Amino acid sequence: MHTQLRRAPAPRDALACPPPETAGRVLTVGTPGPRRERLTRTLESTGYEVVHALPGEVNRQVRQAPPDAIVALDEHARGVDVVREIRTAPEGQTVPLLMVTDDREPAAVADLLTHGADDCVPDASDPVELSARITAKLNRVPVPVERLALDPRTGLYSAPHFRAELDRELRRPVTGRRSGVLAVVQVAEMATLEERFGPRVRHEVAERLAQVVERLGGGCDRLGRDEDGRLLVLMPGLDEETARRRLHQFATSAAGTRFVVADENVRLTPAVGWVQLADQTGEAAHVTAQAVAAGAEALRHRDLRPVRYEPWMRASTPHRRARRPRIRPLLLATSPLLALLLGIGAPFLLYEQTYDALGWDLAGTVYWVVVAGLLLSAALIILECLFSLDAPARPAEPAQPYPPASAVIAAYLPNEAATIVDTVESFLSLDYPNDLEIVLAYNTPHPLPVEDTLRAVAARDPRLVLLQVPGSTSKAQNINAAVTQVRGEFVGIFDADHHPAPDAFRHAWDWLSNGHDVVQGHCVIRNGDGSWVARQVAAEFEAIYAVSHPGRARMYGFGIFGGSNGFWRTDILARTRMHGSMLTEDIDSTLRALTQGARIAVDRTLISRELAPTTLRPLWNQRSRWAQGWLQVSLRHLARALRSDAFTARQKAGLFVLLGWREVQPWLTLQIPAILLHSVWRAGGVDRIDWAVPTCLLAAAFTVSAGAVQAAFAWRLAVPELHRRRGWFWRYLLVSTVFYTHFKNMVARQSHLKELLGDRRWRVTPRAVAKAVAR
Repeated sequence: MHTQLRRAPAPRDALACPPPETAGRVLTVGTPGPRRERLTRTLESTGYEVVHALPGEVNRQVRQAPPDAIVALDEHARGVDVVREIRTAPEGQTVPLLMVTDDREPAAVADLLTHGADDCVPDASDPVELSARITAKLNRVPVPVERLALDPRTGLYSAPHFRAELDRELRRPVTGRRSGVLAVVQVAEMATLEERFGPRVRHEVAERLAQVVERLGGGCDRLGRDEDGRLLVLMPGLDEETARRRLHQFATSAAGTRFVVADENVRLTPAVGWVQLADQTGEAAHVTAQAVAAGAEALRHRDLRPVRYEPWMRASTPHRRARRPRIRPLLLATSPLLALLLGIGAPFLLYEQTYDALGWDLAGTVYWVVVAGLLLSAALIILECLFSLDAPARPAEPAQPYPPASAVIAAYLPNEAATIVDTVESFLSLDYPNDLEIVLAYNTPHPLPVEDTLRAVAARDPRLVLLQVPGSTSKAQNINAAVTQVRGEFVGIFDADHHPAPDAFRHAWDWLSNGHDVVQGHCVIRNGDGSWVARQVAAEFEAIYAVSHPGRARMYGFGIFGGSNGFWRTDILARTRMHGSMLTEDIDSTLRALTQGARIAVDRTLISRELAPTTLRPLWNQRSRWAQGWLQVSLRHLARALRSDAFTARQKAGLFVLLGWREVQPWLTLQIPAILLHSVWRAGGVDRIDWAVPTCLLAAAFTVSAGAVQAAFAWRLAVPELHRRRGWFWRYLLVSTVFYTHFKNMVARQSHLKELLGDRRWRVTPRAVAKAVAR
């Protein structure tokens, strides 16, 4: 290193006096030459002690003898490199740095300031001005935000000071710190934002999210950010339930907000990982790492639910596979027989024991309960049919102009490879008077040839957006990833086999612009000619979407999102998201949206055509997932909904029927053979029973007639191409009476046992490419 101390010659008679006090010690950086010599004379003339360093050797000089300020020459347009060199060393981060430049272009000056210079002055600056600028920096030393306890602009703790706060909280006695919580907030879109706007966007995003936390209250919370820009939230003195509720409230509020980041409107998906402090014994860094690991798990799902840390989430923790009871596979394999034993055998033994031990004919009481239940179910079916005739009509015209819209197609690509291109082409042919983007949100474990075809279609038509979701294992995760990318004011959600009617998005906006938040359309089977199973499902879907859904919406005052051919206002969907842990994420999202006050309409004229399973095995798997998913929703939401002030008494009655009664009915029907078996046993034989009991016959006739009424209404309200297939509805009535209804009840009972045994695997329904029904 070349350093040289330069001082003006002192008068001979002054050598005996003490040297004058200098204004400060300044390190100049630059190669020897006229510019450096001129700068040295200028500094010395104003009282500064000057030392020199060459570019590339600054840090050694700063470590050996830290200067009061650094003045560097911007030589050969390499001033940014000098700034980086100085600011990368810890000792150089807090030293005032002035750049002397002969480049007067504003962009060049801005570049130097952006990379860490505190000031820039032109080469020909007046010595008095240069001295004043240095003095100003010495009097108000620029300190990086990371060195301050609190960022003066945002109020956030810097990383080291936040760790100090956390350490202080961890050192408190357990009884004193109760159950406080540390949360780390990550953002699913961060990689994309950083790629577009640079690394500083991390700090900007943390600041925006911190504003949401502060807006929601919590005066005792301490907010900070770590070295990677993640938002840190320390919530002392909170119990687990309160912390979970507040963190979820923050996540939903942030997800429903459009933030201005780098002068652009963006939507964010906060992923919150958290740990309780009561049981923690480690240091702040260890506890923070746990919260970060929990946040990584939350990032996988993107469903806004805060994730509490579990030991298996740390990569360094050996993950022991949970030892499953060996008996569980056997119980699952024999679940149909087990359901019969529980539904028939156990009640039969109970009836016998109560009769023998207490003399009480319990079977007689249960008989009337069963009869009343069957009559109630039949009456509700008939009422749904009648109310479906009075379903609200779609508004005649939109209340606002048609806005940009988006369609999200969720696909597990290996299962959809044979049909996905046709599906995409059908969406690209839709008739909509404004911009309509088609987002294919898909996951695949390995590359597929169809991806090349899809890329070619996207290159041809920019309305198609291909969004691969790495690590996704569910439809819910694909939708959650897409909702922050869409540009439309409302979003249509579809499975990968759907072909919407050309006017679907226009008709959806008719509802959404007139005060509704979600509208569910009519799903029609388009491959009914494929097999008798597909024909059965085609008629059943008319009974569901043309009759039951509109009838229930009119009867109870709310509609249901059915998972596909449903249209959401984007803001509502962004706040609600889909929960991948639920096998029917659509029904779960319906209940959560209704609880938040959303209005859901049902429109049987809003058509989309899809494929039905063509054999019993895929149909069994599909209906098993549906039945188990409904049970999950019932267990999670029913009791809470019945206590909630968000629902009217009429709506609570509808929720009880949908979530409560539907789970009881499959088991209630099994009481009929149990009661008959008990009666035959007591009477001494089948021939001793009087089968012609008028009440029993009338109840049976009324129950069967409900199925006939529903089939007739389904045919009457069916779409034209199925209305012409009258024979399909006759077969639907016959097959349902003698087989299909019992089939669905059996599926429901087995699904209850699967949920009880913890088997929640998602079995994919294979797509069948079959001949479509002629329209």
